[in-house]
Amino acid sequence: MSSLISQSCLPVCSPFRYRALTFILTFLLYTSFHLSRKPISIVKSELHKNCSAVSEAAIIASSSSQQPSLLSLHTDVDCGWKPFDKSNYKQLLGAMDYSFLCAYAIGMYLSGIIGERLPIRLYLTVGMLASGVFTCLFGLGYIYNIHNLSFYIFVQVANGLVQTAGWPSVVTCIGNWFGKGRRGLIMGLWNSHTSVGNILGSLIAGYWVSSNWGMSFIVPGLIIIIMGVVCFLFLIERVSCFSKQLLLPRESERIPMQPVVVVKSESEPSAISFMGALRIPGVVEFSLCLLFAKLVSYTFLFWLPLYITKAAHLDAKKAGDLSTLFDVGGIVGGVLAGVISDKLGKRATTCAVMLLVAAPTVSLHVRVRGDIRHIRMLLVCGGLVNGPYALITTAVSADLGTHKSLKGNARALSTVTAIIDGTGSVGAALGPLLAGLLSAGGWDQVFYMLMTADFLALLVRPLTCII
Repeated sequence: MSSLISQSCLPVCSPFRYRALTFILTFLLYTSFHLSRKPISIVKSELHKNCSAVSEAAIIASSSSQQPSLLSLHTDVDCGWKPFDKSNYKQLLGAMDYSFLCAYAIGMYLSGIIGERLPIRLYLTVGMLASGVFTCLFGLGYIYNIHNLSFYIFVQVANGLVQTAGWPSVVTCIGNWFGKGRRGLIMGLWNSHTSVGNILGSLIAGYWVSSNWGMSFIVPGLIIIIMGVVCFLFLIERVSCFSKQLLLPRESERIPMQPVVVVKSESEPSAISFMGALRIPGVVEFSLCLLFAKLVSYTFLFWLPLYITKAAHLDAKKAGDLSTLFDVGGIVGGVLAGVISDKLGKRATTCAVMLLVAAPTVSLHVRVRGDIRHIRMLLVCGGLVNGPYALITTAVSADLGTHKSLKGNARALSTVTAIIDGTGSVGAALGPLLAGLLSAGGWDQVFYMLMTADFLALLVRPLTCII
């Protein structure tokens, strides 16, 4: 009888299968998060079209038209979506980005602390369902013809807050299942979910952007809701979720399975405090480094399609498709950064070298914009910008969350991850906001700002190369 039970349980309890399931599932879960963030950057060029060209066409047509009132109405509709049809549209779009990212940055500091004290599966599920609702709500603004800026700002703030449930939760799950061996490579491959989500979000949003931009938000919103249900049904947080069930319910004998998972009898250590996490060596330094690295990455994320539209004179769909090359480069850069850091055993040095090369690469955008060489620069720049960003938010965060100073306390990973990513999100909020303000004086100023941020990230990296 016991052998029969043992044979039926062994395939279910295989750690390798659960690791593979966790890797794939958390990859897909966070892909849906980034998929739902991308549409706003694609829709920007539709919210504000080239009004000057439309106005010139209207003037020419009005000279031979006998119905100016109908023509005027048609022009207003084609020019853009109120209130983004005015000359200050860049500032308004920047304010929308800032509202989302500022709420995300503030909420992230609290999210890690909450995540250490609640079941990750439930916490992540609620965050995904709420995020899907608010993403769909933004798209409904088009369906119900809403032109109130406050409505869109509110949706962005609410969505930014609920999305903070995502990152600490998935990093904690993946950290629980995978040790430090080859962590850079594993995390580099896993972290490509950000770029995959951006690419899918661009393609999905681009499909509807010119005909019905509301669907550019509603479809990604429905996807993240579906993935939230999948999370609730299938996510397993850590090994102990099933290892504690090894004793038979009616017999005093154990299931003979290998390898044996040892469950400690003493009580689990308490979750680390916010100040305790800050005292871990390297947390503050890497947090500041990520602040500037994420500033650059998120400026590209939110403004690259609009820049391509203006610089290369492409429509919204083509610009969105072309912007995916930056994320393709980001996939390669994240994996390459992980492999190199594993080989060298120096994560800080790997970040420093990539940041050093990234700054002059960003400057080349000023010279090659509108040129075919711009395509190559998008690939290279995506790899160099997203490489350090991916490494710090994944492998570095996991290393620091299991630092030797914690003396085996594994309940610090979510808080450390939240502190590092929360500080990085401050830069992510500032980047798009500054881009909206500086772009009014020309796109060159935006790229000079990005170059400065890359150099600052290089300066504040941990000089001691702790990990």
